[in-house]
Amino acid sequence: MRIGVPKEIKNNEFRVGLTPSSVVELAHAGHEILVEPSAGEGAGLSDDEYVAAGAALAPARQIFERADLIVKVKEPQSSEVAMLRQGQLLFTYLHLAADRALTEGLMRSGAHCIAYETVTAPGGGLPLLAPMSEIAGRLAPQMGARFLEKPLGRGVLLSGAPGVPAAEVLILGAGSVGLQAATIALGMGANVLIADRSVDALRRAEARLAFAARTIYSTRAAIAESIKRADLVICAALTPGARAPILVTRNMIQTMKRGSVIVDVAIDQGGCCETSRPTSHADPVYVVDGVVHYCVTNMPGAVPRTSTFALNNATLPFVLTLANKGWPRALDDDAHLRAGLEITSGRIVSEPVAAAHGLALMQMTDVFHG
Repeated sequence: MRIGVPKEIKNNEFRVGLTPSSVVELAHAGHEILVEPSAGEGAGLSDDEYVAAGAALAPARQIFERADLIVKVKEPQSSEVAMLRQGQLLFTYLHLAADRALTEGLMRSGAHCIAYETVTAPGGGLPLLAPMSEIAGRLAPQMGARFLEKPLGRGVLLSGAPGVPAAEVLILGAGSVGLQAATIALGMGANVLIADRSVDALRRAEARLAFAARTIYSTRAAIAESIKRADLVICAALTPGARAPILVTRNMIQTMKRGSVIVDVAIDQGGCCETSRPTSHADPVYVVDGVVHYCVTNMPGAVPRTSTFALNNATLPFVLTLANKGWPRALDDDAHLRAGLEITSGRIVSEPVAAAHGLALMQMTDVFHG
């Protein structure tokens, strides 16, 4: 199979779909790999490394014209969607429930679109979302601490100081993002409160964090009360494949301390805050009712080398399966990879995406036998 790796063109996105070591594995399996010049530059990976690994360099248009499988990191931008073609395989993060325009563009393309974030694992969980969730969770307290500083923030240090209380951090969601965020926030010396609607998740959080963080069952009343005291709120709630739930309303925002910060990690799925809107690394924050909002949709792109290698460790086995078996056998044989398919031949096969946009759903059983 011919596999294409274009350079990411989303604002300040420096990750790359395949590393040279992944190229070696694919080339060894007999596949041809086309990489756009400087695609890995932001992650510290040179064109020479890709060529030495067995890839050929080609401009983006040739990659989209010639490749059977496109491997990316972030959702294709409008110029890339226009280059996708009927029957081509696209493997990347998509987050379609929060983006109707992209959904409709991919439907028009006729490509088979597989989302990293909904591929499942035999033991449960989302193995291709997990590494970026872990990194985003670890970044969230760092970003929050940065923007709590003046000139925008309250001028609060997460750890406090001798005789001065530490900052109050509220984390909404006790999943992978929330646990990573709590671990880092505690390490930075903050007081941490975790809210979730799963008592089992709260039990796991207490055990994992050795009871260093407080936990609370997540109700609207509990969030409304807790948010008044928070210096930093980290939104980390996820509904796989669907739009993120709105947990923080505009009325709640108006009760927060001036100069406090919200880091909405769920923004790539629409965000957990009523006042959240997507931002970029180039312009990461804005202020609503005196509260600083950080809503960057590709947070792990801030640490592209770490993120690229962590992502490739997870995606490579699936890329090999797609390349070795091709469409449709790869997905017909593997229910976990099949769970990642969201659009095929102009039809939506993901129930959460169809529901989010009020569009028709084609049953997966009409596509595959398994």
